[in-house]
Amino acid sequence: MDRKLLDLLCSPDTRQPLALLESRGLDALNRAIAAGQVRRADGSPQAVPLREALVTRDRKQVYRVDDGIPVLLVEEALATAQVADFPSA
Repeated sequence: MDRKLLDLLCSPDTRQPLALLESRGLDALNRAIAAGQVRRADGSPQAVPLREALVTRDRKQVYRVDDGIPVLLVEEALATAQVADFPSA
């Protein structure tokens, strides 16, 4: 993802800055997705594993990136509290 674009992005919900989710966090999230434990903010299941994602500064929400395009919709945010082993930093 383009660094200049990333510097401009923020959570549409909390207005916190977003950063690329590191591989440990992405792996933990994808394990929970594979186990059927992850739901989006609107209650629908997240069934497809993520290749890339953005995380809020407080690490409470994740937004997926599809083909290099951030999906910054409040209803599609993933709460990290659903992932038991989500790394704190």
